[in-house]
This record gives sequence, structure tokens and C-alpha cells, in this order.
Amino acid sequence: MTRSPDPSPLWRDQRFVLLLCARVVSVLGNGFARVALAFAVLTLPGAGAGRLSLVLACQALPQLVFVLAGGVIADRMSRSRLMVLADVLGTAAYAGLAGMVLSGHAPLAGMCLLAVAAGTATALFAPAMDGLVPLLVSADRLQRANGLLRMGTNSALLLGLSLSGVTVALVGAGWALAVNAGSFALSAVLTTRLAVAARPRAKASGWHELREGWREFASRQWLWVVVAQSAVVVAALNANLGVLGPLMADRHLGGARAWSVVVAAQAVGTIAGAGLAARVRVHRPLLVAVVCMFPAAVPVALLSARAPVWSIAAAMFAAGVAGDVFGVLWSTTVQREIPEHVLSRVSSYDWFGSLSLAPLGLLVAGPIAAAVGVGPALAGCSALVVLATAAALLSPQVRNLRTPAGRVSAASLENAGS
Repeated sequence: MTRSPDPSPLWRDQRFVLLLCARVVSVLGNGFARVALAFAVLTLPGAGAGRLSLVLACQALPQLVFVLAGGVIADRMSRSRLMVLADVLGTAAYAGLAGMVLSGHAPLAGMCLLAVAAGTATALFAPAMDGLVPLLVSADRLQRANGLLRMGTNSALLLGLSLSGVTVALVGAGWALAVNAGSFALSAVLTTRLAVAARPRAKASGWHELREGWREFASRQWLWVVVAQSAVVVAALNANLGVLGPLMADRHLGGARAWSVVVAAQAVGTIAGAGLAARVRVHRPLLVAVVCMFPAAVPVALLSARAPVWSIAAAMFAAGVAGDVFGVLWSTTVQREIPEHVLSRVSSYDWFGSLSLAPLGLLVAGPIAAAVGVGPALAGCSALVVLATAAALLSPQVRNLRTPAGRVSAASLENAGS
């Protein structure tokens, strides 16, 4: 792994800076929403864990159900325009939630409906965003652009999560939700200035284009292998972060304060990882990316062994660094290797596959922990991460796919040896 030469600064690219600012603002608001929505539900009369689970499920499920449709739409129209529409929908959803909470009249059906709208906005936004970056940035600067975007959004998320608790405590969850609505509105305004040309009018049906996206996805072994790996890894890590880790911390590590240190260490690691990934050059990006998922198993294993909090936090920091190196290399590889006209559809299959087992991981984590114990359940999650990652390395395409520069170097070596 070597440092890349410093290309022309992305800070001079007005459209990239606008996109970066829009993403930072939007993700900062989402940091507020993660805490504010939970407390907004729990502070309502008669609310409890069941109502909170229902509202959060109504937000999460559309992200999975509608992401494939989002990919088709993003490949049929201006991707920046679709992102603006998604931001407007998110603005309306969170403004409605804020208004209901501040007014004190928040019927469950209304909150669920607005949560569905918020989740749908995410499903429309994500594939369009993945497909937009290569339209703004040249291929030789994609990795650096993806790294800077992740570094900015990870920093914004950490700041939002840090400020949200204080905001909820000082002025209430309703105003924190209003901050998120404002962040979506500002993101929409910034994104409208990207001025990405509209796409040619599609002649085929949406179903045909969805099948075309599937063919592009399924025809590349490296693509579906890594997505399958991600599905298992995301499910295992979701079970750890959402259920098993907090349970272990509550029972044996000192409670919420200890767990907050562990989670914060991972968040700081993601910022460092994105910065590192923006600056390094590798010739086999998928090989490096997949190997970077092994460290994710370490903090889970340490949790299962009830290791000291400082060692778990250090391992979570390292996992955060490695995880964002994976993310940057993966996004850049997909954007380079997939034809632009189907990129958002292929990205939507990536999102759908990677998240497909996440709800199941959360659903079964509690019952498994009750049956075998929290420690053994965590050990099982760690083993799943290792096994899925090792299995992905069995793919020749994963091990051997090279960057364009790597292909030139390999061809030069072959010619020199012949």
C-alpha cells in the first residue's frame, strides 16, 4: 500500500464542494434524529418499547423495500434532482414529526406514516448519491473524493450524535427533530446548485431496467460475493451494536457510560479510516477491502470474553479505521467498474443485499442470547464475521481484480518477462 500522488485539489471543484457540504449538513441532522426520534416516542403518553420498535421499524423497512425502485428511478432521471426530491420528502417527514411532538398530539398511526416517508427518502437518495459522484469527479480522483465524503459525513454524524443528547435535554426532542428537518432543507438547496444534466428519456419499462440492473450485478462474481459477505457481516455487527453489546455492557462492563466510550471509539476510527483511504493507493482494491473486514471481529470477540473496556475501545477504533478503508475502496471500485448508465441500479442491489439480513440479526439476537448466554452469542457473531470474510477471499475475482493503474503495471511486468 503506497501513497498516491497528489492530484489537483478537489477543494477547487465547486460542484464537489457543494455535494460535500450538502452531505455534511444532512448527516449532521441525521445524528440529531437518531437520538431525538427515540426520545420523542418514549416521552409521549402511553409510549413504551413496543411503540418505539414499531416506529423505528416503519422507518427502516422502506429503506430495504424501496431501494431497488430508487436505483431504477436514479438511472432514468437526473440523479441530483432525485436527491433534491428525496431531501424535500425528508424535510416534510421530519418537520411533520417535529410538529406532532411539539404540539403534544402525536397519534401512533401518524408517526408511523411519517417514519415510512423518512425511510423512503433514504431509499431514493442512496442509489442516486452513489451514481452521482462519478458524474462530478474524474475516475483518477474517485478514491480521494469518496474518502473525503466519508470523512466529512462521519465527522458530522459524530458531532450530531454528541450534540443531540444535549439538545434533547435542553429544549426537547421536538426541536431536535426540527433541526433535522432544517438540515434536509439546506441539503436540498445546496444540491439544486449541482446542475447535473437530465438523463436521456428511458424507452424501456421500469421492470426491464430492474432486470438489466440484476444482470449487470449477477454477471460479476466479485460484486455479488462481496455483497453476500456484507450481508452476513452487517447482520452480525448489527446484532452486536443493537442488542448484544449493550446487554454485555449493562451486565458486566459498567453500563451505558462504558458502552458510549466503545461506540465513540469506533466513530473516531471511521473518521481516521476515511482520511487514510483517501490518501493511499492499492493495486488490488477488493483484496485489501475484504481483508479489512477481519478486524471487525476482534472487538466482538473481546466483548464475549469480558475484556477491559479500554481494550474493547481500542479494538473498535481499529475496526472503525479498517471498516472505512473497506467502504472507500468498495465504493470506488463499483464506480469504476460498473457502466455509468446502470450504476445506480447496481448500487441499489448492493444496498438491498448488504442490508437484507440486518433486521434478522436484530430479531434473533435477543432470543439467542437468552438461550445460550450473551457471551456465546457474541462469540458466534465474531465467528460469522471471520467465516464470511474468509469465504469471500476464495473468489479469484475478489483476490485478483486490479485498478486501472494496477492493470497497466501487471501488463508491463508480463511484457518485460516475455
